[in-house]
Amino acid sequence: MRSSFRSLLPALRAVAARCPPSQICTSSRTYATEAVPDYEHKPSHYGQPLFQSHPHLLRPNELTPGIPSEEYERRRKELMDSLPSNSVVVLIAAPVKYMSGRLHQVYADYLPDIMASSYKYRQGSDFWYLTGFEEPDSAVVLEKNASSRGYRMTLFSNGKDSAKEKWDGPRTGFDDALNVFKADDALTIKAFPAQLRSMISLYSNVYIDLPQSPRKNARSTKSLLRYLSPPVNPRSEYETVVESLSSSRRKPLAPLIAQLRAFKSICEQQVMRMAADISGRAHAKTMRFTRPGISESALAAHFEYLCSLSGSQRLAYVPVVASGPNALIIHYTSNNQVVQDGEMILMDAGCEYNGYASDITRTYPVNGSFTPPQKELYSAVLSAQKALVGQELKQIGFTLHTGDLERVLYPHFLSHPIGIDLHESSYSDRGELCVVLVVLSSLDLEFTFHARLKAGMVITVEPGIYVPPTAQFPKHFHNIGIRIEDEVLVGEKHPVVLSVSAPKEIADIEGACQGLLGLEPI
Repeated sequence: MRSSFRSLLPALRAVAARCPPSQICTSSRTYATEAVPDYEHKPSHYGQPLFQSHPHLLRPNELTPGIPSEEYERRRKELMDSLPSNSVVVLIAAPVKYMSGRLHQVYADYLPDIMASSYKYRQGSDFWYLTGFEEPDSAVVLEKNASSRGYRMTLFSNGKDSAKEKWDGPRTGFDDALNVFKADDALTIKAFPAQLRSMISLYSNVYIDLPQSPRKNARSTKSLLRYLSPPVNPRSEYETVVESLSSSRRKPLAPLIAQLRAFKSICEQQVMRMAADISGRAHAKTMRFTRPGISESALAAHFEYLCSLSGSQRLAYVPVVASGPNALIIHYTSNNQVVQDGEMILMDAGCEYNGYASDITRTYPVNGSFTPPQKELYSAVLSAQKALVGQELKQIGFTLHTGDLERVLYPHFLSHPIGIDLHESSYSDRGELCVVLVVLSSLDLEFTFHARLKAGMVITVEPGIYVPPTAQFPKHFHNIGIRIEDEVLVGEKHPVVLSVSAPKEIADIEGACQGLLGLEPI
């Protein structure tokens, strides 16, 4: 006779009680160039890496790796200074996403989510940009005021909970939320509904973004209920607060933060350069690792392994490892076929490093040597932008008709902004961020910039060509897909190629594949 799950709870709790407590280890390791932290706990005392617990990852003044606490303060102040008086900003952390179901709430009251399996958590980009706080089940409210700071910051989170931390790891306490994250007040997330109702009643301008509903381009206040995990109780109280946000006082927040995120600080530029270096070296070593008969998935795994080994926290997107004709599929992510001798690999892959994405595409021969047609077509892409690609193709035998170039041979945009997100902002106008590529050669890029493209922005430049096996195109180019994508920092006078570590010239690509550059696959 089967017992109910409720009857198993005492036994499960008894098993949990017998688990040995975590051991606290004090390291004697010191760093000559850094102050010695007060303590170095295992497990950490905080819900994310900080200098006190992870001096190998952060410097003393950094809130997140590479970004000092003062920069987060500057971001918040710049946002709040741009708002009219009588304004409040509300931001909610990204939800935890589960691969499998969680316990029903009645059981979750007794035990944590021991039967649930979640994806690796990533904080919401705007929330992270303004706070540096990486924990789920959190929210922040910024109230504009007349103080020298210009605003008051209240951070809501779970705080310390030894029972939950036994299962999910440490969380940051409220005192540290005040001292480390510079909040004026730190409260439990359970108080968020009541506090939010009280706060927004005082302001005529409420800046908040509601999450996307399942319907495309539709937003629902109800969907905000699912944006905190676990749900905030009591549910009816929170629903009432959410409904009040649908009044005319509600203003969109994301477009304002997008304007700030468009321009990268020196610290951000350095982190992005490191992300690009990690990805670029992984591209070069994966070229060396490639051989006929290997699977596309093995190449994807090798790239990810190399990035992780160099400190990357995750890939920035699902990589494209397209061999031969698969390269004609722009977003080919199946990566489940075997590469053949004589084919080329189009690899579009980049890591995320300390919160910032990289995006690099390289195309290279499986056997280490370009065939004459591959070399000829690759040279055309390498030496010209979209407008000049047409001229180059005519010189090597293509007869182009109206629409062939933009609809068949080159169907994607030349550029997009990049930063914390792979495509930095959906609120940017493509026309405002367009780039006309004049020359793409070796390590130098010459651009004609659109008037609204300004120094401090980081964009991709990704000309490509994808030749279907149809009669209007020369047969020896059929089923060849080539894309060359770099990350470029817009400078005051000259652009800077951040992805310079990834081989791009024909001689360099063949050298990387054949082991002539001194690079080994590991």
